[in-house]
Amino acid sequence: MLVRKLSECEEFIAGDNTILRELLHPDKQPLELRYSLAHATLPVGKTSTSHSLTTSEVYYIISGKGEMHINEETQIVEPGDAVYIPPNAKQFIHNCGDEPLIFVCMVDPAWRKEDETIYQ
Repeated sequence: MLVRKLSECEEFIAGDNTILRELLHPDKQPLELRYSLAHATLPVGKTSTSHSLTTSEVYYIISGKGEMHINEETQIVEPGDAVYIPPNAKQFIHNCGDEPLIFVCMVDPAWRKEDETIYQ
């Protein structure tokens, strides 16, 4: 059995400038998974850097309020919302609430640096 405690996962700034803690990744743990799973935090008033992945991604909002941008679409997201981000979609999220925006990111197949494009 593998149990990863969030508090024991190293915090780092991701390429999109969110605060990330990687929970599960098949290249870093002996897991038979296609996807990677991470916990993300975006402080109040901050916006992630626009980026795209060649893979699909899902955000699951845990707390806070955000304005999700995928290609030309924009929608408010709140706790309990799951957001599907298709491969190659240009995306970013803005914390428009009054508390940190906390969400889970699932990338399938698992996230790899070479699959991500950051737009400046």
